[in-house]
Amino acid sequence: MSVADEAAGEPQPRQLIVTVYGLYARAARGWLPVAGLVRLLGELGVGPQAVRSSISRLKRRDTLRSLQVDGSAGYTLSPSMLEVLREGDRRIFEHPPARLADGWVQVVFTVPEAQREKRYELRTLLARLGFGPVAPGVWTAPGMLAEEVAGALERQGLGQYVDLFRGEHLGYVPLAERVREWWDLPGIEARYAEFLAAHRSPARRPLPGGEAFAAYVRMLTAWRRLRYLDPGLPLELLPAGWTGVAAAELFERLHTALGPPAEAHAREVIRAVP
Repeated sequence: MSVADEAAGEPQPRQLIVTVYGLYARAARGWLPVAGLVRLLGELGVGPQAVRSSISRLKRRDTLRSLQVDGSAGYTLSPSMLEVLREGDRRIFEHPPARLADGWVQVVFTVPEAQREKRYELRTLLARLGFGPVAPGVWTAPGMLAEEVAGALERQGLGQYVDLFRGEHLGYVPLAERVREWWDLPGIEARYAEFLAAHRSPARRPLPGGEAFAAYVRMLTAWRRLRYLDPGLPLELLPAGWTGVAAAELFERLHTALGPPAEAHAREVIRAVP
């Protein structure tokens, strides 16, 4: 499956829920009331049944946990998910391209055949973090992702199968050619182009709170998915006119324009819950 296929389509309700929690729950100790969450997701076109079904899946994954606060039913982020969101902040809001001087981080893994499901988990995790496959059992990414991948491997209990290395490329084939083999750059660029097409229409007026909230959460959910597909390769290794640059500039403008009214609206909805 290509990157374009993997990331295409409307965001799932569970992805929107994670975005809402990441934006608006952490200031409240990771907790949101059920009624407030249902109302907010309703403004995103997600019905109550779909919200509850998605929450059930997120609870099974230990993303959310049930918790009553002052007699109100709700859900709180698990400690491991709080750490994922903290790391995600860097991806979403502070993910400049790597520099060639940053070098590379390499993941080398060996998994016994009797535990082949762990091999699948490793490949899925590395792909989700933006690593590219160099050879069977060998994946690489810009060196700035070393800390992030080490934390993710530890959380998922996969460190015992892995060795991590830091270094530089000393091969004979130009690195700009190699990265085209290791990553689906046309697929990533196509996803950036879709993001630009979907979100760059300028608003003729400031959006009211509810509209700003819906636009911001959908935009941020799409951006989060993109930032985990893109490893942030040095610009010297990317095709000329890389659309990720224009997409990052658009994201910054939308974040500045939509973020504050969206947050004010979300807080108002949550406070209004009995």
